[in-house]
Amino acid sequence: MTRLGLALDFVQDNQSLSLVAGTVRGLHYQAPPHAQDKLVRVGHGAILDVAVDVRTGSPDFGKWVGVELSAENGRQLLIPKGFLHGFVTRAPDTLVLYKASDVYAPDCDGTVHFADPDLAIDWGIDPAQAVLSDKDASAPRLANWTNPFTHES
Repeated sequence: MTRLGLALDFVQDNQSLSLVAGTVRGLHYQAPPHAQDKLVRVGHGAILDVAVDVRTGSPDFGKWVGVELSAENGRQLLIPKGFLHGFVTRAPDTLVLYKASDVYAPDCDGTVHFADPDLAIDWGIDPAQAVLSDKDASAPRLANWTNPFTHES
């Protein structure tokens, strides 16, 4: 990563186990001063991993990318600060592993609703059938969210 100009210092390793295919985690973020870059991979199973640019002033604001990550394909996705992050499991017993560039800070933790029609993310599942935590089910829409991120030139 350093050869590619990505000099990130990861300080925390996290894991998330989802037992049921169709489980959605996200869209999550950590606000400054504890905003995080995340490097995501799958140890077991498969996900569609999604990143959404929410940096105010970014020419790509509101645009998203989705990448299939699995234990089999070995791909990883880097989620920069200023992006929402979420995933949907494609297989049961999916283990997601990710490195973070800052420690978890509960007072900086937040979420935006995964099925926000303004984002129009194609999760590949019926949103009504998604398995969600209470936190993710009650997340605000982007239009009702106070954005802590700005685009830096």
